[in-house]
Amino acid sequence: MSQITFSTPPLIGRDDELARLTGELERARRGEARAVLVAGDAGVGKTRVLDEVARRAADSGTTVVTGHCVDLGDVGLPYLPFTEILGVLAADQRFADILAAHPVVDRLLGGGTGSERDPDGRLRLFEGVAGLLADLADLAPLLLVLEDLHWADQSSRDLLRFLLSRGVLQRSAGGVPTHRLAVFASYRADDLHRRHPLRPLLAELVRLPSVERLELRPLGDSDVTRLVRALEDRPLPDDTVRHIVERAEGNAFYAEELVAATDSAAGGMPSGLADLLLIRVEQLSDTAQQVLRTAAVAGRRVGHDLLRDAVQLPEDELESALREAVGRQLLVPGDGDTYSFRHALAREAVYADLLPGERSRLHGAFARLLAARGLTEDSAAERAHHYRESHDLPEALAASLEAAAQAHRVGAPAEELRHLEAALDLWSSVSPAERPSGEGVERVTLTLRASAAAAHAGDAHRAVSLTRAALAGVGEDADSELAARVRYTLAGNLMSVDSLTAAFAYSSEALAMIPAEPPSRTWVWAAATHVMAARQVGADETALRVARQALRVAEELRVPDARADLLISLAALEGGRRTREGRERLREARELARGAGHATVEMRALFNLAVGCFESGDLQECLPLLDEGLERARRAGLLSSPYPLEMRYLRLLVLYTLGRWDECLRAAAEAEALPGAGGFAAGPALYVALARGDAGAVGRARALLEGPFDWMGTLVAGIALTDAAALRGDPEEAVERMRSTVAALTDDAGNRPDVAIRLAALCLAAVADRAVELRLSGDTARVDRWTDTAAELVELARALAERGGTGDAQGPEGVAWLARAEAEWVRAVSGPDSAAWERAVAAFSYGDVYERARCQLRFAEALLAAERRAEAAVQARETRETAVRLGAGPLLERIDALIRRGRLADASPGGDRTSPLTAREQDVLRLLALGRSNRQIGEELFITGKTASVHVSNILAKLGAASRTEAVAIAYREGLITPEPTASG
Repeated sequence: MSQITFSTPPLIGRDDELARLTGELERARRGEARAVLVAGDAGVGKTRVLDEVARRAADSGTTVVTGHCVDLGDVGLPYLPFTEILGVLAADQRFADILAAHPVVDRLLGGGTGSERDPDGRLRLFEGVAGLLADLADLAPLLLVLEDLHWADQSSRDLLRFLLSRGVLQRSAGGVPTHRLAVFASYRADDLHRRHPLRPLLAELVRLPSVERLELRPLGDSDVTRLVRALEDRPLPDDTVRHIVERAEGNAFYAEELVAATDSAAGGMPSGLADLLLIRVEQLSDTAQQVLRTAAVAGRRVGHDLLRDAVQLPEDELESALREAVGRQLLVPGDGDTYSFRHALAREAVYADLLPGERSRLHGAFARLLAARGLTEDSAAERAHHYRESHDLPEALAASLEAAAQAHRVGAPAEELRHLEAALDLWSSVSPAERPSGEGVERVTLTLRASAAAAHAGDAHRAVSLTRAALAGVGEDADSELAARVRYTLAGNLMSVDSLTAAFAYSSEALAMIPAEPPSRTWVWAAATHVMAARQVGADETALRVARQALRVAEELRVPDARADLLISLAALEGGRRTREGRERLREARELARGAGHATVEMRALFNLAVGCFESGDLQECLPLLDEGLERARRAGLLSSPYPLEMRYLRLLVLYTLGRWDECLRAAAEAEALPGAGGFAAGPALYVALARGDAGAVGRARALLEGPFDWMGTLVAGIALTDAAALRGDPEEAVERMRSTVAALTDDAGNRPDVAIRLAALCLAAVADRAVELRLSGDTARVDRWTDTAAELVELARALAERGGTGDAQGPEGVAWLARAEAEWVRAVSGPDSAAWERAVAAFSYGDVYERARCQLRFAEALLAAERRAEAAVQARETRETAVRLGAGPLLERIDALIRRGRLADASPGGDRTSPLTAREQDVLRLLALGRSNRQIGEELFITGKTASVHVSNILAKLGAASRTEAVAIAYREGLITPEPTASG
């Protein structure tokens, strides 16, 4: 077939964007891997900009490969843009050796033999793609272009998340990326509605240090005018140009289409883009229009042979029609004898204009052609889409199930869920005789499979909804074991969304449906679930009785994983996980689950072991257990399931508590890349951000409260927002936030959460500040109001500590927060008490670096009030050292203010002086005290007068002075400078 050529419209008005992308590309060529997310409205010119950058990159010796995302409606084609990229690479002999060394190529291109039961296949796939790209980038600089991310399937989004956060853009140990790789990805900003699945991914990615966002805004009128005049060889009337510029509103594609439509015999301009596009289509011959309509049904891109067979035209007529469509720039030829619409909007307009019968007929033709070419796994998603749109429901059902199985094999749970839900939607419309047969191919079992896929993908609420649907499908004459399995599965899913009373009810039903005699595995697992549900609602006696009975049955039936699960529950029920006996049981459970290959139970054991260490104050012992559990989850492909999420949170909390804040933030960024992470990943990172004075921390905390209720998100937001209110001196907001959080986290049995002790202590800090302030002003009536509030808060903390909240007796953390609450209460009712703060400091010495420092600040204040300045100076110095090490700016400001106010620098051993000023500011202050002007200060310090002025402003701000004279007076009073010696001195 002869080569069809076409002209490319000029690129105008994008110099800044090109310069920025070229700069990022140059950084990548030097070995600093980069990524840019290119945003813009449809038609604004994203593809044209990326094409120009790709051309320049290719000219400079960079390997450029492009992958496109395709809109297939509700059907996802897993990893489509990446399989397209691999297909292009596989066709180039230069890369044959590299591709041959990576099995992931065969797996994604359809030649692999991934096992459906391979639990860590998805991770290996991700790592395989990352390794392949790294090797390609070692051969030559590599530019990866991903177009139309707004249509990306979830597996492609997850793979992109992995590559940018943990894969080829991952920094080396020295903090510098080591791969010559750039990833430029485009998406339609105007397509991203509030709940679009791409939005959370974009929010995660832009926080990564190697990822930038570039927004292509509409062109200015002058640039559109230049573009319009450049598009036409013949001059256009000024009125026509002006009208096109007005109508285009800065959109390059609108402008191009308006210019192209000026030849239309139809006369006036169309009112919408779809009408405008169709005018151009109607200018084609009937044959070319037929080809274009057929191509629109195929999708954004279609192969030449497939299009030929669908349109059923002789080769010469087809080529003539294609030449016409390409000449009008409606279609663009691509690699591998493919054609694509030059813009997705053009394809959408043509598709929407099809008659319903025509659309159905063409979808059916494509479905049959794809099926005739061989029932390959890769085509299953496309076949399902075409069969469904052609109303061939039996074939659509079969293809959807096949696509779900393929998604499961390649580790794409979101796509597996989508295909299973499509199959369930079709189920009732397909007669029983036409439905696929086989094990597990039944509505209830398919719904349970979909529920499992939803849980694996991190969508716990969808898992609950699907299990409820399975329950509704279980008839009265259904097999009792299946009916019980549905109920205890629902109970487990309900516990994951904190619907505890309902979970207990369903687990009770499940257990009642199966007799304990004769013993059965189903009864054992129903019992194990019931034990967990009973414990969650405080029915410990029931839980203990059923657990002991079920453990005997599990031992009798030799069901080691169920036995392990029950041992974990018994460890909490009989003595707690902090005791030696409890830990021994948990270790036994871990080994039993590991031997049985039951990853979820093994992770539950590891999580409980780690929590036991944390509750005992053995923070360092926590980390190896958590690392082991997360590694097990990674191997099993369960990183988004509940226990790994909780383990990640606990690991981050341990790092935060130990003061390893930078490490905590790095781990949090990695955790946020996982679906469903939410508060589990955000929590400790938010605590760090708040302690470091990050102004955006409050907004991120409030965002956790949006959407369906999430227990962990509510807990994290409650801690962060209560502390934020206390830090800004707003006791009303702090108390209100604390009360609402405790109410939301109180369970159905009325048990308040242990975190209420911490929340009460945080509130009491703000309440005590207000009480002290009012007492100094003599406002006795209002002081009484706040001392009453303080009494209410401390009584809540004491009651929870004595009763143990919803768990066992308080460990070191709970004891420490209670000590702080007591000290703040004393401060509120009678003033600072050094003995109370000394106890709080000692209590937090179990390992909480930041809270110990905050208590030391209060301890220093109390010591200073008692005129024990030397002791206060020791506490202040230690607090300051901790604040500097942690980067806790607000704490540093407060301790520096206390040191200045109490002149504690003079009281420190050795007379150490702590100044809030930098060394340069101290030099400026010294000259300021000598009466020098800004110009004179600049001359003496070899800086400009303007720079000197900036330093003077900073000094005034730090010292709280209104004038230069007042600043000098404060500096003398606080010992920041000493009088210059006289000539006789």
